[in-house]
Order: sequence, then C-alpha cells, then structure tokens
Amino acid sequence: MHISGFLPRAMQSLRIAFLVMIVAASCMLSVMPSAVLAQQAGPDAKVTVDSINQQMKSKMDAIKQQLSRFQSRLNDDSQDDAKLAQLRAQAEDIVAAMREASESMKARVEQIQARLTSLGEPPAAGQPAEAPAVVEERSKLENERSELNLIVDDANSLSNSATHLANSITNLRRTLFAQTLFRHTELSGDLFQDAGTAFVAEVGNFGSTFGSWISFVLRFKAWQLLGAIALSLGAAMIFLSGGYRIFGRFLRRNGGGDTSYIRRLSVAFWSTVVQTVSVAAFLVSSYLFLDGFNVLRPDIAPIIATLFGFIWFISFVWKLTYGVLAPGEPEWRLVRITNRGAWLLTVAVLVMAVVNSLDYLLGAISIALSSPLVLTIAKSLIASVIVGLILIAISFVRPRLNEDEDPDSAGHAWPRVFSILLRVAGGLLIFAVLTGYVGLARFVSTQIVLTGAVAVLVYLGFLSGKAISKQGAFKNTTIGRRLAEKRHFSEVALDQTGLVAGLSIYAVALLFGIPLILLTWGFQPADIESWFFRFFTEIRIGNVSISIVGIFGGVLLFALGYIVTRWVQKWVDGNVMARSQVDLGVRNSVKTGIGYLGVGLAVIVGVSAAGINLSSFALVASALSVGIGFGLQNIVSNFVSGLILLVERPFKVGDHVVTGANEGIVKRISVRATEIETFRKQSIIVPNSDLINSPVGNWTHRNRIGRSEVPISVSHDSDPQKVMDILLELVDQIPEVLRNPEPHVEFLSFGASALNFELRFHLADMGDGLRIRNNLRIAILKRFREEHIEIPFPQQEIVFHRGKPISADEDADMRGGA
Repeated sequence: MHISGFLPRAMQSLRIAFLVMIVAASCMLSVMPSAVLAQQAGPDAKVTVDSINQQMKSKMDAIKQQLSRFQSRLNDDSQDDAKLAQLRAQAEDIVAAMREASESMKARVEQIQARLTSLGEPPAAGQPAEAPAVVEERSKLENERSELNLIVDDANSLSNSATHLANSITNLRRTLFAQTLFRHTELSGDLFQDAGTAFVAEVGNFGSTFGSWISFVLRFKAWQLLGAIALSLGAAMIFLSGGYRIFGRFLRRNGGGDTSYIRRLSVAFWSTVVQTVSVAAFLVSSYLFLDGFNVLRPDIAPIIATLFGFIWFISFVWKLTYGVLAPGEPEWRLVRITNRGAWLLTVAVLVMAVVNSLDYLLGAISIALSSPLVLTIAKSLIASVIVGLILIAISFVRPRLNEDEDPDSAGHAWPRVFSILLRVAGGLLIFAVLTGYVGLARFVSTQIVLTGAVAVLVYLGFLSGKAISKQGAFKNTTIGRRLAEKRHFSEVALDQTGLVAGLSIYAVALLFGIPLILLTWGFQPADIESWFFRFFTEIRIGNVSISIVGIFGGVLLFALGYIVTRWVQKWVDGNVMARSQVDLGVRNSVKTGIGYLGVGLAVIVGVSAAGINLSSFALVASALSVGIGFGLQNIVSNFVSGLILLVERPFKVGDHVVTGANEGIVKRISVRATEIETFRKQSIIVPNSDLINSPVGNWTHRNRIGRSEVPISVSHDSDPQKVMDILLELVDQIPEVLRNPEPHVEFLSFGASALNFELRFHLADMGDGLRIRNNLRIAILKRFREEHIEIPFPQQEIVFHRGKPISADEDADMRGGA
C-alpha cells in the first residue's frame, strides 16, 4: 500500500461518505437466489433442475477463466496498489458468491438425502420389487445428488483459489508499501544537480504539454468545455451557495449572539464538515463534468484531479484551523491562547498543509510527464524538511493564556512535554531525510498534517456530541429553543432529542473521519468500499452470518407492519364496529385480537426479512418450554387466561365487576392482566389467571339493569300503610325507574326503636343508582317532615337495681364523682 497518490484519492472520500448512505439500498439488490440464474435462458426456456445445475456449471467455468485472468493481471500490476486493491475486492466477491452457491447446493443435498431416507433402502435380492415410480424417483435423486456434490466441490475449490489469490494480493501490497516507505536514497550533490536539471526540463515540458492541451480544447472542445464549466457553476450554486443558505444561520458567527461553549463547538464542527463536504462535492462534480465531456486528456487528467485534491485539502485545513483557533475573534476560540499565538499557529498549520499538498501535486505532475524519479525525491525531501522546521519553530511559540488574562497579552510557553514532543517530531523528520529515508519522512509529515487535522475534527465532533447530549443542555441551544417554542417540546422530550442529537454527531464524526484517516494511511477506496459493503451486508461470526442491512430492513418491515396494524385497528373500530352499534366490550375484544394478529405477522415478516431462519428457533422454543416449566408458567397462564377472557367475554371493558375485595369498572384487558378502576379512581391490576380461577361478580354482564334499595326506619307511632304509599308515590316521580319490574316497599321488621322498611326499584342503568338514591333520600326526608313522620334515633333505658339502701354519704360521693 503506497502513499504516492494520496491527494488524488482524497477527493474520493466524499464518494465513500455517499456510499455509506446508499449502501443499504444497493445491498438489497445485490443478493439474489441461485434460481434466478434460470432467467438467463430466456423467457421461453423451460426451467428445470438440470438447467439450473448446467447454468451453475457454466458460471463455475467462467469464474475459473476469470481467476486465470486475475493471475496474469497480478503479475502485470504488481506495482500499482490501486489496481491490486480492485483485484482483491473482485476476488473476495468470488469467495462470497462461491460460499453462497455452496451453501444453497448443500441445502438441496440435505433435502435430497431426507427424501431418499423416506424412500428407504432398495429391496435386497429375493424381496419384492419396488414400484417403477419409486425406482425412477430414487435414480433421479441419486443422480442429482452426485451432480450437486461435484458442483459443491468445484465451488469450494474456486473459493479456496480466490481466497489464496486475495491473500497473495494482500501480502504483495504489504511488501509494496514497506518498499515504498523504507526505500533508502543516497543523498549527494549529484542528486540535487540531477534534480535541478530535471526540474528545468519538467517546467518546459509542463508548459508545452499544458499549452498544447489548452489549444486543443479551445479549437476542438470549446463547446464541451463551456458545457462543463456551466454545469460546474451550477454545482457550485447547489453545493456551495445552497449549503450556505440552508445551514448558514447555524454556522455563522454572530458578533453579539450566543458564544456559549456548546455554540462554539457546534459552529466549529458543523461549519468545517458542511463546507468541506460542499467543496468536495463541487470539485468531484466538476471533475466528472470535465471527464464526461472528454475535455481531459490522459496525461492532464491526473494533474487536474490532484489540483482539485490540493484545493480541497487547503480548504479543509483552513476551515478547521479557523474554527478552532478563531484568529481575530477570541470570543469564539475553543482553546485558551493569545491572539498573537492564534495567528502564528494558523499561519504555521496552513504553511505545512500547503507545503505537504504541493509535494503531492508536483509529484503527480512529475509522474504524468514521466520525469526522473530523482526530481520527486528532491521535492519530497524539501517538503519534509520544511514541515520538520515548522514543527520545531512552533515549539518555541508562547501562545498559552492563563485564567483571566487578556488575549492581547504576551502569553506563556507550551507545557514542557508538548514542546519536547514537537521538537522530537520535527527532528525525526529532518533526521529521516538526512539518512536517506525520504519516503518515510514524507509519510510521517502527511500523517502529522492530514491525520492530525482529521483527528482534531473527530475530537471536536465527540466534544460537541457530549456537550449536547448532557442532561439539560439541548434546551439551551438554538434548535432546542425553537422546538420548545414552535413544537411545544417538554423538557423530557428536549432532553431525549439532545441525546439522539449527540449520538448522531458521534456517527457523523466517525463516518467523516474514518475514511479520510484510512486514505491517508495508504488504503485504497476499493478497500473502504469493500469493508463498508461487507460490514452492512455480511458479518460472519463462525458459521453465523449477520447482515446489518437485513436487520435494518427487518426492523423497517416490522415498524411498517405495526403501523398498518394500528391503522386497521382504528379503522375497524371507528367505521365497522362503531356503525354496527356494537357495545364497547366487543369492540375492545376485536381491536385487541387484530392487534395480536397484526403484531404477530409483523414479527414473522420482520424476522424473515432480517435473514433469520425461523427453523433455528426450534432450539429456543425447546429451551423456552423448559423455562415455562420452571418459572414462566404464571406468565403463560396469564397470557392464555387473557385470550380466554377476550374470546369467552365473561366481562368486558366498561363492566361493573366485583372480585374479592375489589369492586370497580373494567378499563382494559391486556395480555397479562386486567385493569379495574374503583369508584375512588384507584387502578387495580388483577392477573388474568386470578379472574379465571376465582369467582367474579359482574353487575353488567348481559345488561345494565340493576336493582337499588333504600332502607328507611320510622317511629312506632307512624302509620305503616301511609309510609309505604308515600315511598311509592315518590319513586314513581323518577323517570329513570323502570315500571316493569314494578317498584315496591318491603316492611322488613319491628325494630327496638323503629319500624324498618326498604324501598326496592329497578333502573335501566345501574350506574345512575348512586345519584338517584341520593335524590330520593332527600325527597323522602322532606316529605316525612311535611307529614310529621318521625325518623327516630336509637333509644336505650338504663335501670339500676338497688341491692341495699344507699346512705346519704354514699349518695353525696356518687353525685360528687358525677
């Protein structure tokens, strides 16, 4: 893995980022069953087992020829890391295809073996012959099994060959990377003299080459060039101007606005990411337009690509440096340094970025013009020495600012450890150059500049995500305040939104930073694409293959099934059941049943879409049965009892029930328990098995008709018949009282202090009983007072029996004690 072509590849980092967003959709289309091979035979071809096996054999032969071509290309492209990476990715694709074919064939072999087992062994000598159909079927199955075994062996062989080829390419790339990195160059005066001569010749060659290309384009490709420029300007309007218009209000530094820590972090991180991605998208689209209109020649195309990479790299480093150091705007600065230190560090970082990227740009020009290698070595030598000297110079800067100090003050020196690290890094770069390891020095300087910048950006993203996800922090941000004002988000909702926003920022930082870091360390875009593709489509743990795309698709299908289930529940309940005037209990039972059925189907569809074989749940089901036997029987009992309650409906939602010491209205019947609300508004959760196994009184089982009683006591002097007449007269005046059964009064008993009566009547809705009985008692009391009918209170007479006469002194003592 060599690093000489990094900046041209840096433009492709945007392609990697876009790949992450579309890989889910593309991966779904890449997985096809082997039976689809039969479609290649044409719409009129007859699809049979033999035709599918024949097409599989043809595919095996094609892959064998492809592997042979790969081997020859491996010898020709042994010095081109990019082509080697593409070969390795194609070899890995062959391995995956052969593994899939082998597994599908093995599944068919197992089916054939199961069928042969069911047919049994052929009859031995002397036994009755089998039916001709059985003999023919056994023969076909055995022939097909033999063919499939041969195909499986070929697939395994091809898979092993492709794996061996991929490993050989990996070893070759490692060797190439090590040779490029640790190649030793003897430094001498002749080297610089030859480099100077080559540089003069290259300048003249570049002028003539570039001039001839410009002349050719203006004479023969003028309209194509104008079209590419027009489309590039359109891309600039879309990516640069459009991005600024959409995100500008979140990325601007308003002088008198909010400059809190979260605001500074967010502006620094998102301004760098958004504007860097916008510039990359503009440059990539511009290059594609120029290449698509055939404006670029083969010798000019790599130079233009590297130039665009140079522009992108400088833009990225400038935006990041400006966001962190904020020269001239200390209120937006993320580090405590002086104004002079911010300017010096900004200039130093930009100079290192320009020098390092110019090294790659001039190197690309040398390669395109076939200049001597000594010129590239001299350019890298000078660039590495300049970067090393800048690092040493930075160690002597005094930018540090103490608490409560003015940013315009002189500042303090770096911490001693940091200064030593800078000097050691710069010294090692210069030492590597002086000892002839120019490639190593060039690689290290690139890592210091670009990897350091990317690492700082990722660290900013982590800090921003951590700050926003902190409890109570998101509500103080601009977006949080807008959500609270316009969407009326509560503090809990804002806090949860902040947590999701923080995790999203982590993901963006990693997705933006990891591809760039991998590119700087010499990995090719083909490597990164292959890793992302396999990460989302196939993660193998032993013999288990996990697909994140499949799992994500399964989750989406389950969510869709859940939403459809809820919609069907609502539609059936609000249209079909409501218009049929079905009572509330039946509506609840139907709604709950639809919910169970829909969620169950959604789970099955989601699990199947996720690529999980439902037959693999057999072991889980057996283990679950053991768990039910030991500790889950109550849960299962409650679940089955809930289903019985919904089907048998001994009571339903809205019924007035009495169970044990609890009495109230049924509010909800769920899978495990039933919710009963008492008349004091207390919710009681009763397990369903208790309601099935214990007596339950239901006042409204078949209808809501119920009897109410009002007990009354009158004095012994009252006329019983008059009392009964008055009570019946008063109850007849209440319209809610049913006339059939007719109200009546019972003369219950002769009490010690009163005559006891009870007024009994029936109501169409016993839920109105409390109100009616209350009003009826008031009317009875008023009428009795008008009729002078007394309602006595309990009376008791205490009789003292004297055993002997009481003296005057004892009588006085008793009275005094009283």
